Amino acid sequence: MDLLTVNDRAGEYPASYYTASSNPLEKFPVLEGGETCDVCVVGAGYTGLSTALHLAERGYDVILLEAQRLGFGASGRNGGQVGSGQRVEQDDLEKMVGKPHARQLWDMGEESKSTVQDLIAKYDIDCAYKPGVLHAALHRKHLHHTQSYVEKLQAEYSYEQIEFMDESSIREAVGSEAYCGGSMDWGAGHLHPLKFALGLARACQAAGVRIFEETRVTEIKRGEPAKVVSAHGEVAAKFVALGANGYLGNLEPDVASHVMPINNFIVATEPLGEDTARSLIRDDVAIADSKFVVNYFRMSEDHRMLFGGGESYGYKFPSDLAGKARKPMLEIYPQLADARIDYAWGGTLGITMNRMPDFRRLSPNILSASGFSGHGVAMATLAGKLMAEAISGTAERFDIMANVPTSRFPGGAKMRLPLLILAMLWFSLRDRL
Repeated sequence: MDLLTVNDRAGEYPASYYTASSNPLEKFPVLEGGETCDVCVVGAGYTGLSTALHLAERGYDVILLEAQRLGFGASGRNGGQVGSGQRVEQDDLEKMVGKPHARQLWDMGEESKSTVQDLIAKYDIDCAYKPGVLHAALHRKHLHHTQSYVEKLQAEYSYEQIEFMDESSIREAVGSEAYCGGSMDWGAGHLHPLKFALGLARACQAAGVRIFEETRVTEIKRGEPAKVVSAHGEVAAKFVALGANGYLGNLEPDVASHVMPINNFIVATEPLGEDTARSLIRDDVAIADSKFVVNYFRMSEDHRMLFGGGESYGYKFPSDLAGKARKPMLEIYPQLADARIDYAWGGTLGITMNRMPDFRRLSPNILSASGFSGHGVAMATLAGKLMAEAISGTAERFDIMANVPTSRFPGGAKMRLPLLILAMLWFSLRDRL
């Protein structure tokens, strides 16, 4: 199944709130004929845009190839949360890779947030960045771990921007009776994801990156130079950087065996008004809860509820996209039962077995970073910076990420859909229990 086209029209952004509230760039040309460059970047989401921009800032001649439109994939469709640390909590990382390496990964996670904020400031990107991500617990059995983890970050990682919330505190902050506690992370934040991607794209364009859209890469031929082949053209490049994530397909089987695409869904209500918005989320923060199939939500600039969630048992989007995320939204906010749904959309992201991103060197001059597992706004942006460093000759920080072990999904590409169905059934069952 071709994830680039099965749910979307060629060369068009999805009919999302993000698309409706953005100002996309004029279409860039399709690659035709032969081109040469220092670095060819494949995929124009956060990873590819950040890689191209950081390389262009260093003086490299960069070509950026996108199969659809800039920011078309998960980078332009996600929940907009700029999270702290890694997708995996520090106590689990310490068990996985040891405390010294886990500390490096925490520092990388913190740098990923500052990288986003620095790029927004440097290039004056209008993407409505706001501070605060609240992690909400649905069950009391989660609270002891939540409090212990907050204390661990404060004591062992000197992270003072996070605080534990008891039931009364969270009920004041969130207009829902679903949650019994959680943690408030003021060092994290949220933004308009497509506007951020388009801001990076404009910065790339100004820095001299040569951009081609509707240019799907069909083959990468190893060698010096490497050859990046599309339907109507070919790029010869000293280096290649891959940032296609969940839309990679089988372009690089080694990456595809470690990264599984999954779908998720978001709805946007009608504008609710500022008073109603503050009654639902008092401090205008983003929220993610403790479900295995996570609910994540926040308010838009014009006071719409943007709510993401819902289980996906296949790669084709359901016919009732609005119902997919509306159902979990009403479980949290039954008072929104009469709110009109103005937009509903789905998107494809990449996950790994252990939920840590997959950084790898496929050959001496071909790098890849993907599998951000729902933690990609900041980490994918940092990934581009790290790939630029590695291509420039300083690979130590890229290797900190690459040295985190990620396992292959069993059964290869043919088993992806059955594995996805089994996994989502299992996670759904755990949520219900």
